[in-house]
Amino acid sequence: MSDLWDAADVRAHLVGAAQAGQSVTYSEILNNLGYAFSRPKMRALCATLGDVDAEARGRGEPEMAVLVVRASDGLPGQGWWVSTDLRGYKGPWEGPRAQKFIAGLQQEVFDYWSADR
Repeated sequence: MSDLWDAADVRAHLVGAAQAGQSVTYSEILNNLGYAFSRPKMRALCATLGDVDAEARGRGEPEMAVLVVRASDGLPGQGWWVSTDLRGYKGPWEGPRAQKFIAGLQQEVFDYWSADR
């Protein structure tokens, strides 16, 4: 199902969110791509996010999948936590410590894509 959208389209949405200094929920990005939220579509999106991050690493850019979060708590889902380099972070995947860790990674993305770059 990941062929429903192009990785370049997903990347464009993430760059826009990064330039605006905002995260985006799974549901919001799916809606922006023209789809209603469903678990299968979310899983396909997550696979595409992995591709987008791999391409970003190849360009020397920060990974952007960290900007895609759950509406319930503003944190990435489990798939992100198990598929990314956590830079030595060994804390919980939920709660204040996780939110602080994620906020730092998101800020790196925001700073990279800021207008005065």
